[in-house]
Amino acid sequence: MKVLGIESSCDETAAAVVEDGKKILSNVVATQIPFHEEYRGVVPEIASRKHTEWILPVVMKAVSDAGLTLADIDGIAASNRPGLVGALLVGLTFGKTLAAAEDKPFIVVNHMLGHLYAAHLDRDIEYPYLGLLVSGGHSIICRVTGFDSIEILGTTVDDAAGEAFDKVAKFYGFGYPGGVAIDKLAANGNSASAKFPMPKIDKSADSSGKAHRESALHRYDVSYSGLKTAVINQLDKFWNPEYEKTPENIAAAFQETAVNILLSRLFRAVKDTGISRIVAGGGVAANSLLRARLAERKDLECIFPPLKLCTDNGAMIAGVGYHYLLRGDRSPKTVSASPRVEGFRRLGRQN
Repeated sequence: MKVLGIESSCDETAAAVVEDGKKILSNVVATQIPFHEEYRGVVPEIASRKHTEWILPVVMKAVSDAGLTLADIDGIAASNRPGLVGALLVGLTFGKTLAAAEDKPFIVVNHMLGHLYAAHLDRDIEYPYLGLLVSGGHSIICRVTGFDSIEILGTTVDDAAGEAFDKVAKFYGFGYPGGVAIDKLAANGNSASAKFPMPKIDKSADSSGKAHRESALHRYDVSYSGLKTAVINQLDKFWNPEYEKTPENIAAAFQETAVNILLSRLFRAVKDTGISRIVAGGGVAANSLLRARLAERKDLECIFPPLKLCTDNGAMIAGVGYHYLLRGDRSPKTVSASPRVEGFRRLGRQN
């Protein structure tokens, strides 16, 4: 089954054709980075307009690069959540319209399921595993038992990891995209130049020794607002005077703490669940320090997508779409877009 996947949740207009949920026949990504660079962040209105301009040529190139025609496509999938609603609506509307015009089955895909599936496009992965989804908008630690079966163990209580990278980079003028800029600078810096605080958003027990219910719910949650504030507004307070305040040192110290925040909660989940297989996804999954730290854990099987599949792409949407379509699932014509993750179970709660 050849599935056309369409992705437009943020600032990448992407389309790909994937065969049988595994073989990438084409993968076209049109990046909008040059149009957002002067603002050092994504401008939603610009993103939506560029998607509108590019969606047709990107989709047709994906079909052509696969050596196919629209008649050869067996099904169409498009992301519909989470993301910028205006951006999502472009790809979603185009996908629904194309499916109707060509009389093809259509399915919507949660963008976060796509990021988790990206590594599956590169190799076979057995369930269950712990998923680490880290991007500009989301930081999620989850238990995964199937392509669409996810239980969220922990998430961010404020800023996402990628958002913190972007905002620190924007404040200091490190460059755009922020995550890439900080990763490059940190390679030539010293992480010991500052010791930023780790967030404490859970407590083990109350005064009587009984664990707080809310503390248990936050056991795997992360927070980046405090780190962002410390790096931007309180740098002197946490700086080691033995080191010069260079961009490289600031980036290295920030990145060290940002990665440690994620790993402290992830390793806690590993210990509690007994699951030693970890699959990462999302833009921050390309971070070199995160990859290196996980590679150091020889007791864990840590799987990352190829770098080109960490950022938004249509192949991951087509991959998930294949499994839905194979199961016989179809999305109604009335389906719409949403900025929220939605649809996942939360440990101890219902989302």
